[in-house]
Amino acid sequence: MTSIGGAEMVDWNLAVSTAVRLVRPGPEVGRDEARAVVAELRRHAVTSERHVREFTGMIAEGAAVTDTPVLVVDRAGWVRANVAGFRALLGPLLARMQERRGTAPGGAVLGAVGGKVTGVELGMLLSFLASRVLGQYETFAPAARDLPGSSGGRLLLVAPNIVHVERELEVDPHDFRLWVCLHEETHRTQFTAVPWLRDHLEGEIQTFLGATEMDPATILERLREAAQSLAGARPEGERGDEGRSLVELVQTPEQREILGRLTAVMSLLEGHADYVMDGVGPQVVPSVAEIREKFQKRRASGAGRLDAALRKLLGLDAKLRQYRDGERFVRAVVDEVGMDGFNRVWTSPNTLPTKAEIARPADWVARVHGG
Repeated sequence: MTSIGGAEMVDWNLAVSTAVRLVRPGPEVGRDEARAVVAELRRHAVTSERHVREFTGMIAEGAAVTDTPVLVVDRAGWVRANVAGFRALLGPLLARMQERRGTAPGGAVLGAVGGKVTGVELGMLLSFLASRVLGQYETFAPAARDLPGSSGGRLLLVAPNIVHVERELEVDPHDFRLWVCLHEETHRTQFTAVPWLRDHLEGEIQTFLGATEMDPATILERLREAAQSLAGARPEGERGDEGRSLVELVQTPEQREILGRLTAVMSLLEGHADYVMDGVGPQVVPSVAEIREKFQKRRASGAGRLDAALRKLLGLDAKLRQYRDGERFVRAVVDEVGMDGFNRVWTSPNTLPTKAEIARPADWVARVHGG
């Protein structure tokens, strides 16, 4: 990424340097062990592809899979990849905001604070997340010299985090690495086997961003109110926003409607990945039951009080619910109509479940299967 100067709404280079500087060091791993871990993760990614496709019956079209590389990265590599993705996805919104910044009320204030502060804040957020993510399918990933990719996306496996968790849980490292790869490969299969899914998701996200109130003064006011609410400093009688995340607090009504649809899609994708991971696991991961039990406890408990507070603030607790609710939806539908019947969910955007149907799978079955 090249230097883009202080006029940009977000100083992306500063976001990267801040996150890389603040991120925790990974576990102690010797050079030979590190090479072995990277090589094993790459092998497992290839093996997982076959297992996932056989279990789900989802087949990629054309060269979709070979066009989506698997990258084993460290924490700094994960940060750089995600900043590049954010920059591509948020570009249209930030361009519109920048156009209005000069003339809108409060624009001078926001301009003075500028992209430097925003870059630091984004860097701090990414430094927190970079030590927690095991793997990620980057759907909106632009290619870079050190991070190859394509319009089809790329699969990231964060080696130091995988090693850290397998040691923390005291599970078989080889089984755990394959187990993680099965989950992430399911995400890659979802997007390579369902050609319209990426464009649909991007369209929903862009509509969500397009509904953002772009008046800088309004944004500052909403952020101030959000901070007051999270600190318990809202005026008496204003109780409606208690317990909501920062992301939820800065939404417009239109955005909340869009977010309901996005939540349903993400619950489907995450729940499907968990279902597939557990479905394939017993055949290829001997200690899958132990891994699943220990990992679920870790996922639910977090790493302490500060971690729990940050998860709530950032809305990460909602993501944990997506795993649980989505997996329950997938399991119920497959039990009712089989895997082929479930796969009708990938037919078109109209066959995706609504947020209400995620909670009531029988309603989706009745709507899509007719009774």
